[in-house]
Amino acid sequence: MDHNAIQDGAPAGGEPVSGPAVAGAGAVAGATAPADAPAGSGEQHPDEQGHGHQREGLATLAVGAIGVVFGDIGTSPLYSFKETFVGHHLMKVDQLHVFGVLSIVFWTMIVIVTVKYLFLVLRADNKGEGGSLALLALVSRCLSDRRWTYVMSVFGLTATALFFGDAMITPAVSVLSAVEGLTVVHPGFEHLVLPISIAILIGLFAIQSRGTAAMGKLFGPVMMFYFLTIAVLGVIGIMEAPNILWALNPMYAVLFFADDPLMAYLALGSIVLAVTGAEALYADMGHFGRPAIMAAWLCLAFPCLLLNYLGQAAMIMNRPETVANPFFMLAPDALRLPLVLLATAATVIASQAVISGAFSVSQQAVQLGYLPRIRIRHTSASAAGQIYVPIVNWTLLALVVMLVLGFRTSGNLASAYGIANTGTMFITSCMFGVLAFQVWKWPAPIAGFFTCLFLLVDGAYFSSNMTKIPDGGWFPLLGASITFTMLSTWSTGRRIMRERLAEDSMPFDIFLGSVCPKVRRVAGTSVFLASNVEGIPPALLHNLKHNHILHDRVVVLTVETQNVPHVPPEKRREVEDLGYGFYRMIIRIGFMDEANVPAELAAETRAGGAFKPMETSYFLARQTLIASKRPGMAIWREKLFAWMVRNAESAMVFFRLPTNRVIELGSQLEI
Repeated sequence: MDHNAIQDGAPAGGEPVSGPAVAGAGAVAGATAPADAPAGSGEQHPDEQGHGHQREGLATLAVGAIGVVFGDIGTSPLYSFKETFVGHHLMKVDQLHVFGVLSIVFWTMIVIVTVKYLFLVLRADNKGEGGSLALLALVSRCLSDRRWTYVMSVFGLTATALFFGDAMITPAVSVLSAVEGLTVVHPGFEHLVLPISIAILIGLFAIQSRGTAAMGKLFGPVMMFYFLTIAVLGVIGIMEAPNILWALNPMYAVLFFADDPLMAYLALGSIVLAVTGAEALYADMGHFGRPAIMAAWLCLAFPCLLLNYLGQAAMIMNRPETVANPFFMLAPDALRLPLVLLATAATVIASQAVISGAFSVSQQAVQLGYLPRIRIRHTSASAAGQIYVPIVNWTLLALVVMLVLGFRTSGNLASAYGIANTGTMFITSCMFGVLAFQVWKWPAPIAGFFTCLFLLVDGAYFSSNMTKIPDGGWFPLLGASITFTMLSTWSTGRRIMRERLAEDSMPFDIFLGSVCPKVRRVAGTSVFLASNVEGIPPALLHNLKHNHILHDRVVVLTVETQNVPHVPPEKRREVEDLGYGFYRMIIRIGFMDEANVPAELAAETRAGGAFKPMETSYFLARQTLIASKRPGMAIWREKLFAWMVRNAESAMVFFRLPTNRVIELGSQLEI
């Protein structure tokens, strides 16, 4: 078998219903309003939730959100305040700078986390799902102007690429910063930091294949205990200098910028570490729902984080020498080792959330046609979101270990941390602007105010982080650039390949009228998978050319991925009787659904009766790709596309086809 080939009909990653993955019609309003609801109304409809949020108590979901959604932002106090003062841009520890930094942290959490994400962006759910790709699918489905859909595609792919860049650094910097607490317990433990950190990370990635359902039940309670602990420590710190509460006044942020604009601007690159992980509030919305995430943030996470930052600031005001590691210095000597253990557990949970997010984003990218088919294993029989993606898991582990060994300390890693995260937040603000103006149709002054506010804040943080590029910020940008190239190359390559196949395709009416009456028929059913709903699939023509027979029943099957997370069973299949024993079937799935072709056929009787497994054969076409100078992509991108095709998961495995009932036919295709 030629391995430099692609299967026809295996829309490697799925085919959207209306051409590219950014087409479609209908309007989704606010949160989960139906197509005919007023834009931006946020009306809730239980039948569109898809995740059973209403069947679980708000408290239960909020505890779960604490364990998953807020792991990253919850562990930010370990390093963000320290890096602001003793990072690559040393800052004097005095009232002006401490009050100024704390004021910026507080108002950033208000503007970015609370207002932007909780009250506005979380309204932009795609049938209950969130994240950059879900937002891309939502907005693209509601836009009629193709210029905007192209812009949104670039935004969505860039944000997805930056997410993977961020996913490389989060586990490394989080675990390192927690284990470095050992040096506060005793300086002699310094030589143990790297080996312990690497051992924890290897163990974390090694258990991914077993699933995290059992361990996930502990995430919420552990993180709740962690948040309450850092709040108590913060209160202890505040008691040293209660006047620190005045720092919440925004005027101290203004005074900081007025006194030393350059230092304040550079400090933004470290201050933003306090809100890294804010994007997770939107990305994980599908697991817990907007009300649970809002309750968890407003009732627990935000107050506890604020108290801890106030405590750290008060302590370093009184004892400037503690700025070397204020998080652990807040604890009494006897409690520092237990705090290190608790912080390590919290960073492992935060890393787990990022890893699981990388798996989910990869699955969405495959289903929406931005990545080739890859092996995705379900680790839970009851929870659809519990998946394991081996290639993503081991690639992330290799990169994370490289980062730990290369940068060696959380301080060095912090110089590389933040660029990808702030880039994603800035792009989300851009996409929010398009959503507010073009989809929700907000009044121009309101949409313009919020869009400009978010772009100003996120743009300032992103541009400040760009100064970190020489100190390590190039690494996540390099990773994001590689990821973006692969995402865009696969999407463009599939479009070109479909166009090339359509050039040689024969219309169905001509085939049925001139060919079918003359061909010998044999008993049984043949299913030909096709990437397009028009024309004869190449596999059918090749089979007829070489074998000169057709089965009594022939089904031309196309699997299409919709721009919604889930498609209800009653809307999943469409069947058309073409005559002469031919049927055209379309299976529509959501970008969070699994493509199980035999299961779909078993539930269908309109295509000439029931499908008997031992009488049904599946035909796949494999096109050997040949790079050429024909208009399309650059030669190097065509070769990259061919390489991605060669390493894609088999369509037989991806669509759950029975191994003993599959026939593959190959041909060459010039792109």
